[in-house]
Amino acid sequence: QVQLVESGGGSVQAGGSLRLSCAASPRTFSLYVMGWFRQAPGKEREFVASISRNGDNTYYAGSVKGRFTISRDNAKNTVYLQMNSLKSEDTAVYYCAAGDTTFLSGVFLRRDDYDYWGQGTQVTVSS
Repeated sequence: QVQLVESGGGSVQAGGSLRLSCAASPRTFSLYVMGWFRQAPGKEREFVASISRNGDNTYYAGSVKGRFTISRDNAKNTVYLQMNSLKSEDTAVYYCAAGDTTFLSGVFLRRDDYDYWGQGTQVTVSS
């Protein structure tokens, strides 16, 4: 069983930055692909970014590419999402997710590929 706890959400003006963190337990964190998803009111939960087990491979949704950066620290069991140049359309609840895989460099893009989810953290961007 993997537990994920997100933090770092909040309110920011358009053009600002936020850094989300997701702490995972137990210590088998390095066995999981990690991802970030978001869900705006009245919309489906959508993929934001994914990072491979070894951190060598990342993938982003087109809407955030060039503005968001996903990273992980396997020694700290934590994955991060650095969000820059935020826009009002980035307003959503952001969820951290973990997917079990044997591939060191693989990433997951689909919700169904992930096995564990955090409770979410709210990000609000005002224009």
